[in-house]
Formats: sequence, structure tokens, C-alpha cells
Amino acid sequence: MIHIIILGDGMADLPVERLGGKTLLQYAHKPMMDQLAREGRCGRLVTVPEGFPPGSEVANTAILGYDLNKVYEGRGPLEAASIGYDMADDDFAIRCNIITLENGKIITHNGGNLETDDARVLIDYLNENLAKPINEREGCERVKFITGIQYRHLLVIKGGNKHIVCAPPHDHPNEPWHPLLVKPEPVSACCCDTATAPTRLTPQQTANLINDLILRSQELLAKHPYNLAKAAKGERQANSIWPWSGGYRPSMETLMQQYPQIKSGTVISAVDLIQGIGKYAGLRIVKVPGATGLANTNYEGKAQAAIDALEHDDFVFVHVEASDEAGHNGDLELKLKTIEYLDQRLIVPIYNKVKDKDVCIAVLPDHLTPVEQRIHVGQPVPFLIWHKGITPDSVQQYDEVSCVSGSYGMLKLDEFMKTFMSL
Repeated sequence: MIHIIILGDGMADLPVERLGGKTLLQYAHKPMMDQLAREGRCGRLVTVPEGFPPGSEVANTAILGYDLNKVYEGRGPLEAASIGYDMADDDFAIRCNIITLENGKIITHNGGNLETDDARVLIDYLNENLAKPINEREGCERVKFITGIQYRHLLVIKGGNKHIVCAPPHDHPNEPWHPLLVKPEPVSACCCDTATAPTRLTPQQTANLINDLILRSQELLAKHPYNLAKAAKGERQANSIWPWSGGYRPSMETLMQQYPQIKSGTVISAVDLIQGIGKYAGLRIVKVPGATGLANTNYEGKAQAAIDALEHDDFVFVHVEASDEAGHNGDLELKLKTIEYLDQRLIVPIYNKVKDKDVCIAVLPDHLTPVEQRIHVGQPVPFLIWHKGITPDSVQQYDEVSCVSGSYGMLKLDEFMKTFMSL
């Protein structure tokens, strides 16, 4: 049997008073998801292990069946894999947003919806002015920035230490930024990397270095022509870096090693993080033209890429970021549209192509991104599983409330993948 996971990032939500106390999944017009729920079986899934942040790097890795206690190294190394940066053993890679600060607060985590072409210019500028050699004799860099997609980039620190506390910028909208600067982990929580890798910085040294880069980036970016032009138009500026979620090179088995029934697979996403997870999982990465990670993404192109992948793969993971971004922006109407777009423009064409074949489809989000909170929330998410001939349960529509009565009950972490792959 072929297995397809369709994931709407951050699609789940909490009850919203403006919608009569309904969640967005309850309120949205999504006849395809409701049909699959009605004809299939549903449940809820805990995607975030205790003690881990409710981020996409955690939840998507757990959904694919990995033990976070064994493989988790943060977003940075995963995005490095997607970008094509081959991490050395002493590299510390950390996700580096370009964000918007105003009046001492974090206004947006995305630099005013920064586009990749503009970001590349800013990243080059930062490398010219902030990259630091370890020493002049060796001539190798202590710090370098690597361009990713839109506002999502990478900072690599040679010998950096992962035992630091960072604040994800999307979790702190409209909050003062200065108290959120990087700090070392408490000594009791920090194992000593320097014992096995004596060239590594200490956690305090790493935190000091990153904070210095943040402050200096603000001075530099404020003077850049891109931001001067934005300021003249009264538009949001991309005026600070904000590193967070870093780690070392992870060690992960492929999905094919974990699940022998998978012979080959594909991941389809516009997001470096998901592509990086896919790369470590042994999946082929398909980049779809026009896939943006926003509401204007190429839904039809992603659907066709999934259909094409089924010609040679027996596992396909389709990830759509749009609902998460709308949730972080607090845009209720846009998030409703992203749910409806996912339903009609991506799930419908995939279903119509495979409905008569030996194919199993799962639909779920990775976490909640409530529009009224604008942050990730690590509550259980609803999921549905459909295949031709499955015995339906009593659930009649797909949403956070209806799936409570689903026959799968409450699954936790790798139980979802084990259940899904057993079909």
C-alpha cells in the first residue's frame, strides 16, 4: 500500500469568539476533509514530547516516528541539510530569522514578509561585515551566515555550544526584545561539550557572541539601502537578525530503515526545515515552482508533485506552511482561506487521482497556531486516516472537537506512524 501524509502546518486552533465559539476547522468550508473523516477513521495525536518546545521541528519529526530524545538537535542542523550545507563535527548551526523590531519590540518574525532575493542581499551584507575569523593564521571563519528562504536563514558558529536558551521570535510578538536575548542554560541542565570537544566555546561565550551579532546587525541593517527605502515608504523593515533553535549534526536512521514497507519516499515542502527532516529521513526532496510557504503558495503544483511521486514512491509527505504563517500574523480570515485552499486545491486533486488505488491518506496538522495567540501551542491535534475499504467510525467531520470521539482515541508521538504504516 502507498502512504500519503498531508500536513497543514499550524492548521489546528482554539475556539474563537468571533466564530461563535467554533475553531477554524469547525467553521471553515472543507468538504473534502469532512468526507475523508466520514469515510475513514479519526483520532487525536500528541506531537510534542514532554520537555520539548511545541515547534514544527519537534512535531514533524515526531509525526514521522522519530524519538526526539535520540535525534533532536534543533532547527539549525535540519535546515543546514536542506540548504546543502554539510556540517562539520565542530559546527553549531542555528536558525537565523531576519525580523522586524519597532519601538523596542518584536513586531514580526518574518522581516515584513521578506522575499528571498532581498534577503540574499542582506545576508551577503552581514557576511561582509560580521563574519569573524577564528584567528588570522588559520584563516577559517568563526561565524558565517547562509541564505535560506525568505526570512529563514542559517548562522553557523565554528565551535559554538548548543547549551543556550533562545527565544523563538514567533512566540513573542509585540514583546520587548532585549529581555529575550540569548542566555546560557543553567549549569544543572548543561552537559559539558567542552570535555569531549575542547575547541568548543562555553555556553556563556556562545551566548555573548550571538548577542553581539544581534546588536551589531541592528546597527548595520538600519543603514542598508533596502531598509532605508522601506523606512521612506513607511513600511516594515528587516532590521535585525534573531538566531534560535541550534544544535550539532544529528544522527538519524532513514524511514526505510525504520519501516521496511517503505522502499522509497518523497517530501514536498517550501520550508527548509521540513526539507531537512526529509533529507535525514532518506526522502527525495521535490521543490515546486511557486511554493512560497505562504497563503499564495502553489497548491496545485504541490498536488501534482505528489501525484507524480506516486509513480515511483510508496511514501509521500506533503507539507503546507500557509496556515501557520496566517496564525502567527493573527489573520483570522486568511487562516480560514488557507484551510479551504488546502482542502479544495490540494487534497481534492490528490484524492481524485488515487481514490480507486491501493493508497492510504492521512491528514493532520503538526501543532496548534491559534490566531488569537499567534504562537505555537502543544496540545493534541486531530488526525484522519482514509483508505478504500476502511471501516469508518462515528466521526462525521474533521475538526478538533469531532475527532475526540474517533476510534483511534489518543495516540502519542511515534504511535501515529506505527499505526499508519501498519495499514
